Amino acid sequence: MKTLAAALLATAIAVPAVAQDITEFNIGLLGGENAQDRMTSNECLRVKLEEALGVPVKIFTPADYDGVIQGMLGGTIDVSWLGASSYAKIYLTDPEAVEPVLVKQNVDGSIGYYSIGFARKDSGVTSLEDMKGKVFGFGDPNSTSGYLIPNVEITAAGYSMKPGEYFGDVKFTGGHEQTIVAVNNGDVDAGVTWADGLGNWEDGYNSGALRKAVDAGLVDMNDLVEIWKSKEIPEGPVALRKALPADVKATVTQIVADLHETDPDCAYGVAAGEAKDFIPVKHEQYQSIIDARKLTN
Repeated sequence: MKTLAAALLATAIAVPAVAQDITEFNIGLLGGENAQDRMTSNECLRVKLEEALGVPVKIFTPADYDGVIQGMLGGTIDVSWLGASSYAKIYLTDPEAVEPVLVKQNVDGSIGYYSIGFARKDSGVTSLEDMKGKVFGFGDPNSTSGYLIPNVEITAAGYSMKPGEYFGDVKFTGGHEQTIVAVNNGDVDAGVTWADGLGNWEDGYNSGALRKAVDAGLVDMNDLVEIWKSKEIPEGPVALRKALPADVKATVTQIVADLHETDPDCAYGVAAGEAKDFIPVKHEQYQSIIDARKLTN
């Protein structure tokens, strides 16, 4: 039993969640792939939560990251695997809105990932130096790896992120999958997305948006090349609304924490590829991202 989940269960009242003033429970999924694929990957979790909570559980797939952010702030979304930047925005808006409970642990035991800059191999682009005057694609303004960290690190490296100053244009594609498809189709010259950086490039690494795109048959990684890689980024948290009853939070936390042991196939879909586990995490893990978010607001 996971430490955090055990602590939550110790405080929970041993009665069905349906008796605790909730009539439904809502999962919010950040953008990253198309809505139907997101729902399919998380349907197994929805079913498990519905059975355990005893109330209808629904999945919501807003068009952009801000849809999930506003849903959690407004109380219409109860749980989401947030990116660190999305969590930072929620916290900076209302520190009492949500609490981080779990984080994905990679197969090597780490809890970080990377923003990966990539281009088509036949484009001739192999580095940021080759991107002068070219079109750079980014996923969503509220994405950690899809914008916040590349914005901070690429700017710090001396490349202006203002359209037309170094890059010919800087475009938002709408999400990680959209960026990958845009690069693969030649609609933008390069883009950024997220990956654990472990395993093989040709597989899209072990987990992340590239792995999901490979699994979906959207890209052949042999057609792509890495042109930039960020420093390690803290993996975003599975976060719950603070206002939820204690037993509801305990139940949800326990189911997600045990997912790799109880249902590895379900865990693969929820974790966007191969991972080791979901383990406890605290707010302090995200202070550096909160500080970075303050600088860009």
